[in-house]
Amino acid sequence: MVFAKITGLGHFLPEHRLTNHQLESLVETNDEWIRSRTGIEERRIMRDKPTSYMCSQAANEALAHANVGAEEIEAIIVATITPDYFFPATACIVQNDIGATNAFAFDISAACSGFLYAMSVGNGLIQSGRHKKILVIGGDKMSSVLNYKDRNTCILFGDGAAAVVLEASDEETGIIDYVLKTEGDTNHNLIIPAGGSARPPSHETIDNGEHFLYQEGRMVFKKATESMADITVEVMQRNKLFADDIAWLVPHQANKRIIEATAKRAGIDIDKVMLNIQHYGNTTAATIPLCLYDWKDKLNKGDNIILSAFGGGFTWGAMYLKWSI
Repeated sequence: MVFAKITGLGHFLPEHRLTNHQLESLVETNDEWIRSRTGIEERRIMRDKPTSYMCSQAANEALAHANVGAEEIEAIIVATITPDYFFPATACIVQNDIGATNAFAFDISAACSGFLYAMSVGNGLIQSGRHKKILVIGGDKMSSVLNYKDRNTCILFGDGAAAVVLEASDEETGIIDYVLKTEGDTNHNLIIPAGGSARPPSHETIDNGEHFLYQEGRMVFKKATESMADITVEVMQRNKLFADDIAWLVPHQANKRIIEATAKRAGIDIDKVMLNIQHYGNTTAATIPLCLYDWKDKLNKGDNIILSAFGGGFTWGAMYLKWSI
């Protein structure tokens, strides 16, 4: 059997930091309120470059880490909800930027679950036997879709990107199992209301601020807490894993309270949970690979790792990795 294993990691974070104290001058909020409810202290903001730039920088670092040339990559999958354009796909721009001349490229839009969805597709391409080296990137410039007068959303999100190289392997390491789910959010609890074919751009949509992210916070918090916790346990049970078997839980970094609830439900000690939300906020599709990058020196070959996420759509999922490097 062929397995898809991670052989390289890369990341990009903008230099500009937007702290909670700085947000106090933009919107009615304060540092203590943000910290106590989200765990966020600061977030990074990309001022003058698009999502593709961040993704390309992360991709180049991942390729160097894996000692893989860009021309060896056969497919590039970018998970993002802040593409440079509706089309061409951001992945196509990355493909040109990094010189991956032999790769086909496409985007996946699954919000905060995007990286897991993209990883599952990369896994399938490798397990098909037709492809050996895939680049999977999660990247979002959330500052481009935030209303900095809306304290319910602008405090939560930041910008960033991270990438992994997936390679075919005969070893039983890499992606072992995953479960992905969707529940169509027809009530629009988490949405950018305008800009698509349902509500094309107009003076009305712009005047109404409908091109910014909207979130029904309480509903999303409740659904995310339940879904991430349940699906984490489901993947563990499917693979006969107990809490003591898990080296690391890598949860989507949306809210510290959601992360703690997921760990508690799975019985995993908080010391084995990757947490960097305090530094970056919610970078949407980038949060999970950014965690893997930040913890790369603490990961050992053979470690059992669970990735878990929830995002707009609604989309959610969990993945079981056996670390490969």
